[in-house]
Amino acid sequence: MPALYLGTMKFRTELKVVPSKATINLSSGVLTQGSCFSNAIGERMAASKIRVLVNPFGVIYNPESIHQALSYGIYNEPLPDHTFLYNQGLCLNYNLHSEFSAVSKDALVSKTTNTIGATHYFLKDCEWLLITYGTAWGYHRKDTGEIVANCHKLPSASFTKSLLTLESITASFHTFYERLKKFNPKVRVILTVSPVRHIKDTLELNSVSKSLLRVACHQLSEAFDDVEYFPAFEIMMDDLRDYRFYKSDLLHPTTDAEDYIWEKFTERYFSSQLQDFIQRWGVIQSALSHKPFHPSSSAHQEFLKNVLKKLEEISSEVDVQAEIADVKRQIENTTE
Repeated sequence: MPALYLGTMKFRTELKVVPSKATINLSSGVLTQGSCFSNAIGERMAASKIRVLVNPFGVIYNPESIHQALSYGIYNEPLPDHTFLYNQGLCLNYNLHSEFSAVSKDALVSKTTNTIGATHYFLKDCEWLLITYGTAWGYHRKDTGEIVANCHKLPSASFTKSLLTLESITASFHTFYERLKKFNPKVRVILTVSPVRHIKDTLELNSVSKSLLRVACHQLSEAFDDVEYFPAFEIMMDDLRDYRFYKSDLLHPTTDAEDYIWEKFTERYFSSQLQDFIQRWGVIQSALSHKPFHPSSSAHQEFLKNVLKKLEEISSEVDVQAEIADVKRQIENTTE
């Protein structure tokens, strides 16, 4: 009896995802923007050969700054002059991540202009926009009152820290959404809340922050038919509720956790054709990463030719010219 009982017990609460009515295909075009979770999902899409633009403005955490950065892409306008600053010998911008830096303002303006332009043209015809909110805490410049995406290690006295309200988050999204739909009527939006905790705000206030973000996402997904919520936060906090799924900092998900959330994401949003392609591509990727003991052996030559054949078969579906060239180079080098 005990053995039979144990066999029916459940030791975790698995979050079951329901497939979306609208699905992502290889050619759909997906733009991700927000916290580092947008990087994690976007990079996996890129590795799967999906047409994707990953966090073009760098990692940004608060909703209002995310909406502002994407609006620059919609209008294809240069960043306002007063948003540039110098710190520690580098030119930076309050509205972008610190990866946007240069020794001169002209160099940074050129870099940001190119990024805004590339985002504009990608966003114009993509079918999906994935936004990940990281925190509801915002930092406002004392000199202008404007919210910033990054404080760039300036003295805290330069900013006023405050918790964004539910009303301000949803109002900011409404304004952004109207701009977005006028620019690209077909685009659909996926909202997520980052599962990474921001403990510098304390665990208690991090919970307040995440709660605001989650309620905002709920209200927005209820308000708009083409805005959905993906439960990355709930998968991490409830489904994977165990510290073995966190890195050593006990804040960020491990690769295994990210892979699990990615699997749930693919189940919800990827078309059957895309899921089939990813399986085929996975086999090829595994073959491409193979390290032979004897590269010049006839067996490895045959292996490379088989990989080349598979690459050529999918070349009409995705761009694999770099992979084809690399395999051909290996074949030539081992036959010399």
